[in-house]
Amino acid sequence: MKVMLIVGVRPEFVQCAPLLKELDQSCEIILVHTGQHYDFEMSELLFNQLNIMKPGYHLNVGSGRHGEQTGKMIRKIEKLLLKERPDLVLVFGDTNSTLAGALAASKLKIRVGHVEAGMRSFDKSMPEEVNRILTDHCSDLLFCSTKTAVDNLKNEGIVNNIYLTGDVMVDSLLYNREIAERNSNILYQLNLRPNEYIVATVHRERNTSKKGYLKNIVDSFVEAEEMIVFPIHPRTKKAIEMYELCKELDGCNSIKMINPLGYLDFLKLIENAKKIITDSGGIQKEAYILGVPCITLRDNTEWVETVEEGWNILVGTNKERIIDAIHNFNPKRMQNYAYGYGASKNMATIINSLRWDE
Repeated sequence: MKVMLIVGVRPEFVQCAPLLKELDQSCEIILVHTGQHYDFEMSELLFNQLNIMKPGYHLNVGSGRHGEQTGKMIRKIEKLLLKERPDLVLVFGDTNSTLAGALAASKLKIRVGHVEAGMRSFDKSMPEEVNRILTDHCSDLLFCSTKTAVDNLKNEGIVNNIYLTGDVMVDSLLYNREIAERNSNILYQLNLRPNEYIVATVHRERNTSKKGYLKNIVDSFVEAEEMIVFPIHPRTKKAIEMYELCKELDGCNSIKMINPLGYLDFLKLIENAKKIITDSGGIQKEAYILGVPCITLRDNTEWVETVEEGWNILVGTNKERIIDAIHNFNPKRMQNYAYGYGASKNMATIINSLRWDE
């Protein structure tokens, strides 16, 4: 059986790692890196840290407008599919790489499996939401993290080949947190003590494309007067410079602006934080799994379980709400571990049980 996995950004690298280990025992694997994230710290270094096989193909697509980037990917992926003729293409999450892989394969009548299917924020102004919906509707196998995701698919008329497997991110985090604990000295490098700092990440297009939104976020960090470690995403760094917000950050001693970190360093950093502030879907989920309170710079989330269980609060870009959450938000009960265990093994079992001659 030949399986092609298509990845392009850091969360997808993390998601595919445990599944690769499971499938490598029974399948011929082709790993394709679209190059959607092409910064070394966010790409090649991560493959080394997670002990993932080197991609058989690197498409070097790079950045660009959504249509341009997705179009380049589809064209290049289609050529690979015609060359390799895999039995199954696996895509992950909700990025342009996800959609491009699913569209290219479905047009060639090659089966598509979507890992993290059925997640919905119900906000189509987000490119990721559009990617999720379109990918699910052209996928043949839908691997769901939660019962909520299963219900979302059924509500959209998708009823066949839905599998409640749990979330592969749980497998990856539980495995890699031990490696990070042994090998990362990021707390020493940054002169930090556990539970005495907050980690902030900002990268969503909505929050970086409008000066007012980004200024509210920056001002809240400054005015909160808490130790905040702020790894700067390349898109966010560019926006901060363009909107001339650098002086506010540079003049604030309580904010540590740092370059993007490798995965193991970042994992150790967030696991030891007292809170996390983010607009990332994946980091919301990671915070929940690791038991770290999360403040989300969005008005909605696809990871509704994190909010329902009181471990995540949605504050949008309202400065007062962000500051209040920094000082006052704390979970009142333990997590119910909504994302399960053993998802990668569950998925591999399902894939290996399929009739590929039909």
